[in-house]
Amino acid sequence: MNRLIGRASRIAVVVLVVACVGVQADVKLPHIFGSHMVLQRDRELPVWGWAAAAEKVEVKLGDAAVVTGTADAAGRWQVKLPATPAGGPMTLTVKGANEIVLDDVLVGEVWLCSGQSNMEMTVGGCVNAGQEIADAKYPLIRQIKVPNTASGFPLDDCGGAWQVCSPETAGGFTAAGYFMARELHRELKVPIGLINSSWGGTLIEPWIPPEGYAQVASLDPILKRVQLTDPHSDSYKQLLGDFLKQTDAWLVKAREALPAEKPLDPAPPYPDPLKPFTEHQQPTALYNAMIHPLIPFGLRGAIWYQGESNHGETVSYTEKMKGLIGGWRQLFGQGDFPFYYVQIAPYSYGDEDPNRLAAFWEAQAAAMTIPHTGMVVTTDITDLNDIHPKNKQDVGRRLALWALAKTYGREVVSSGPTFKSLSPEGDKLRVRFDNVGRGLASRDGKPLTWFEIVDQDTDFTKADAVIDGDSVVLSSPEVKAPVAMRFGWSKVADPNLMNKEGLPAIPFRAGQVPERDWLALKVPEAKDYTLLYALDLKTLSGDVRYAVDNREKVTKPFDRIAYFIELQKPAEPVRYLYVSLDAFTADLTQIGVPTVASKAVFQQPVANMNVLSNVQGIVNGNGLAGGNIEFWPHNYGPPNSAKVPNASDALWDFGDQFSDPVDGYGCMQVHNHDAKQTLFAVNNWKSGGGADLGIGNSEGQTRDWTFARNADSYTAARLKVLVRVK
Repeated sequence: MNRLIGRASRIAVVVLVVACVGVQADVKLPHIFGSHMVLQRDRELPVWGWAAAAEKVEVKLGDAAVVTGTADAAGRWQVKLPATPAGGPMTLTVKGANEIVLDDVLVGEVWLCSGQSNMEMTVGGCVNAGQEIADAKYPLIRQIKVPNTASGFPLDDCGGAWQVCSPETAGGFTAAGYFMARELHRELKVPIGLINSSWGGTLIEPWIPPEGYAQVASLDPILKRVQLTDPHSDSYKQLLGDFLKQTDAWLVKAREALPAEKPLDPAPPYPDPLKPFTEHQQPTALYNAMIHPLIPFGLRGAIWYQGESNHGETVSYTEKMKGLIGGWRQLFGQGDFPFYYVQIAPYSYGDEDPNRLAAFWEAQAAAMTIPHTGMVVTTDITDLNDIHPKNKQDVGRRLALWALAKTYGREVVSSGPTFKSLSPEGDKLRVRFDNVGRGLASRDGKPLTWFEIVDQDTDFTKADAVIDGDSVVLSSPEVKAPVAMRFGWSKVADPNLMNKEGLPAIPFRAGQVPERDWLALKVPEAKDYTLLYALDLKTLSGDVRYAVDNREKVTKPFDRIAYFIELQKPAEPVRYLYVSLDAFTADLTQIGVPTVASKAVFQQPVANMNVLSNVQGIVNGNGLAGGNIEFWPHNYGPPNSAKVPNASDALWDFGDQFSDPVDGYGCMQVHNHDAKQTLFAVNNWKSGGGADLGIGNSEGQTRDWTFARNADSYTAARLKVLVRVK
């Protein structure tokens, strides 16, 4: 190994032409092969390139025997060098009609580093960058950065050149990859090569190959879209064939119309589904340009830091991780190589639901069920005001711990505490953990934070959490019979539970959250009101049938009307809104869903509005003056003929105009025009699962959820109508 260090800084003499142009007989290599590169130790090493058809190619690494291959009819050749132990530097020679000499080649451990900006972030952008760069005297660590390129079809080559780690170059290395490599190099005493193929702001979908989509049934809709862009697929050929028939028919008409001087319809447009995915956010586009050219270069494994651009997803992200990992493993042809990834860090994400990110973390953690994977947790090394936390040193160290423990067989703890089981103990819950290492601990020595419990009569409530061996015991004087819990369940959570090795616990939730009466729990005013109607909005149809209809029981006059709507999407908390207002009619049949049969048609101000909601952005308060309602069964459009203050004439919002037919689209909306807000909307109820449901303003061409057609996206959707009897 002394020989390694002594010669690591040799200047390369390279004769290397990669693009398949120039003299036909020249032997060429892809850019992944270059001077200063690191090859994977202890396994056969594929080396490939191009030459004239049938040309014989000789490849030699160091003092090993020559390995020969022959270019096929397309000019591609590939050989496999015998497994080689860690060492170097040495020379790789490729000889055909010409000779290529790659100098300063090392053999060690090679890791593919991919993802979005937190992987692309360089050492120069991390905390204490100046000192880290000055100390980066590790000539046995090397990196090649793949240029950011997208392609609609798999490319044979990409750009980039291998660099030797030094204070002059390390500032441009992937920070997460470099700090992992530094730990591995110190521990393993072998060269480390990093293939940095990352692109900031990118989704996971562009990185997944078609073969990955094909492995996961739930991703079939994306696969079908990909196949339509593939000239080899039957679906592509069929659609293109149909287009050609239409074009041929048009050409016949055009040839007849030209001499006859007759008008002609435009030619059929080329089908959009056949157009290749050339944008960097489209499925397979980054795999094609930034991963496919690397296959089948020898790897030990891959690390992945991505998710910010997909963080609104839940189970679907787990499925996409399966496609990504399975597809890469299949195509590299090196077995189920290790795949270690980073759980994205807490971040404020503006006004977004605080629980949304936690549900995404859950989806990321679920990917650990894929064999030979591991996840780094970052809840303790974050900056809530920076989506790119600068502490990449700990990220890299934790990635290295996974590799040392699971890939290299070292006796180290690689994970923080993970949920094992939940059991009730009277008015307490006991949570048992795996991966406790030398024991559970509080990171700052203070009481444990970010544990919450819930029972039938409460919302999630902060719990007193006490360590007891490999367990944490949870209780709260406000929660008498807890049945479920959650930990770190917020986009801004920085919980302090860890093991004594200093690795943080993974956020999670456990237990069965009971059905709760959110109206009674959250709205004190509701105790003064009588329930008139209850409607399960998941059962909407043209014939509105209330689950509760108390018209016969409400026999006295009423002076106030209230509406309570609750909506819940998969893996998300309940979103609710309560609004009460002075009665706008004395007819009980006209304050529910305004069907044709109800004869309810109202577009008018409403007074003394009280609003209470957990949806961020909604203006809460009592006695609000800006209320107005739009109740009708008609069609409607955006003109603000009623002159509602602040309403638009161009957008469907809180100032629309109803029109014939009477039995039309249908609108049930309450608004606060002073705040320029839709409070809630139930539209197009005749469409059932295609109805429009929403709280707050919608986006796009409407602000009142018109055309949202989203009822089926909710796992629970309920409406209650109440009155205050005089």
